[in-house]
Amino acid sequence: MKIRMSSIFKLIVVALLSLLIACSNDSSNSDDGSNVDENSNTGDNANDNQEQDEEVKVTFFNTSAEVNEIFENLFTEYQDLNPNVTVELIPTPVGGAQIEKFQSLLASGTPATVANLDAGTILQYKDKFLELESEREKYEELTKPGTVDRVMLDGKFLGVPWTSQGYGLLYNTRVVEEAIGGEFDPSTIRTRDDLESLFEEIDAAGTAPIIIHGADWSIGAHYSGLAYALQSKDINENLDFLQELKNGNVELSENAQFSGIMDTFDLLMEYNLRKDDPLVSDVNLDGADFANGESAFYFMGDWAWSIIGQLEGRDDEFGVIPVPISNNPDDYGNSQVAFSEPKLFAIDDTESTEAQQEVAKDLIEWMLTSEEGQTAIISEMGLNMPYTDLKAESSNVISNSVAEFADRGDIINIGVINHFPTDWWSNVGASMQKYLSNNIEREELFNEIEDYWESTK
Repeated sequence: MKIRMSSIFKLIVVALLSLLIACSNDSSNSDDGSNVDENSNTGDNANDNQEQDEEVKVTFFNTSAEVNEIFENLFTEYQDLNPNVTVELIPTPVGGAQIEKFQSLLASGTPATVANLDAGTILQYKDKFLELESEREKYEELTKPGTVDRVMLDGKFLGVPWTSQGYGLLYNTRVVEEAIGGEFDPSTIRTRDDLESLFEEIDAAGTAPIIIHGADWSIGAHYSGLAYALQSKDINENLDFLQELKNGNVELSENAQFSGIMDTFDLLMEYNLRKDDPLVSDVNLDGADFANGESAFYFMGDWAWSIIGQLEGRDDEFGVIPVPISNNPDDYGNSQVAFSEPKLFAIDDTESTEAQQEVAKDLIEWMLTSEEGQTAIISEMGLNMPYTDLKAESSNVISNSVAEFADRGDIINIGVINHFPTDWWSNVGASMQKYLSNNIEREELFNEIEDYWESTK
């Protein structure tokens, strides 16, 4: 059969058009696949991209008021990396009305998404915060051994630790070595008598041996708080002791730890630079006098570096030794410094949306694991972090000294005070201030402390 040429031409055109359409469809399918490959490896990431388009605002309540500006700068860096996120700082004043502001935010129904709070405050408001059990294993791997266990509150992981702090007797190396005429080996101070002999040498050289900062938080919470933590290395036994104290079954005058720390306190009072006006309580003045060599020792924590580190013309070498509580070098406390993770990042679970909570988790992890976050916390804030993979170096020589004790395991876990009422340190601190200014005797001090605890039963 013959076929006309025109018919053949029509068949060729139809075939070519079919081929073009098929190629076009293949090309379109190929482009779709290529776009998915470029943007994500899984469908989940595609969903993440969709979520990232959502604008999310979180707020951050900060009780570490001295570093408000550093946090703000850190949030700006995070926002640059996450353009869909806005992080707003809710600052608080240094040392004033911080908890009242936190309470007012709760009462008004506008709590911060993330709150940087004392562990004890988080415990008090534990029902307001998100349980972070799903995050626990991750932070156990990121932090040094024992860190997460120390911050558990009523058996729950409610706050992420971000700093570790220690305290004891800070020393100015130059002043001590000039007084003793040689190199100072801090490990030689293992008993109260050792400390007294050293103080006598320093005093004879014409320098005040010690500064006691007379604020209620210093001598109430930090100093007297040692006695509760020293009852046992087991925090549960410390809590049992507290309950017995509340029940009126403890005579503090017969308790070795309370009597021991007060015997040492008597020694510190005797050689205190501020003995004529012990309640001045100017932390800037005390820090400057210690840093410039007006005293050899200073009862304080490594957080004092936020003041000392900024001073011009100060001395350069500092360290920390334990507060000796007895004349038996083997007694618990004579070789250990007080240590804790005092502030935790907690996430609101009352008003925050799921999207805000997820951003909050990501923000916290970024601050604690990224080079930017660790540089801000370690290098700029001068704080120690209980994390293993650190990407920044600290200029805080006191914090570095505390870290040496922590790395050896020579620490006193003072986490028991996280379970105390929020007014305990101001009440006990007021009694300690009376004692410091010689307005009450030891027996009266112990009676006032016992009366306070029995009133909280």
